[in-house]
Amino acid sequence: MKVISSILALALSATAATADYINVEASGSVAETADRLVAAVEGAGATVFARVPHSKGAMRVEMELQDAELVIFGNPKLGTPALQQDIRAGLVLPLRVLVHAADGQTLLTYESVDAMFDGLDVAADAPFRAAMSGALGKLTAAAAGN
Repeated sequence: MKVISSILALALSATAATADYINVEASGSVAETADRLVAAVEGAGATVFARVPHSKGAMRVEMELQDAELVIFGNPKLGTPALQQDIRAGLVLPLRVLVHAADGQTLLTYESVDAMFDGLDVAADAPFRAAMSGALGKLTAAAAGN
């Protein structure tokens, strides 16, 4: 069992190390930035499926964590074609943006679309990939409030 745990940990760390994360600096608090992101998503006609307040969860078990909230959202018109090409795309969809505090700065962090679909049978030239990338860029820029 220890060997399996070690192999799994190594595989997960290798995946995390190769992921391409994009950081966008934001003004205001984590909560204000997450609120702006939700407003931008809804204003674009997409659906916010969940807001996960990681730091509040940590407080409930009497642990400390920097302020962080995950916003999960999407648009089935973009996501469904990816799932049709490879159902495993459901592991990375809907889209996710982490709003968090880092060294006194609020950041919006998300994984690039190319990195999300890496290793999946999703066509590199599929139009929804560019649309997702554009949406993530526009929505995080709007949420940044700069």
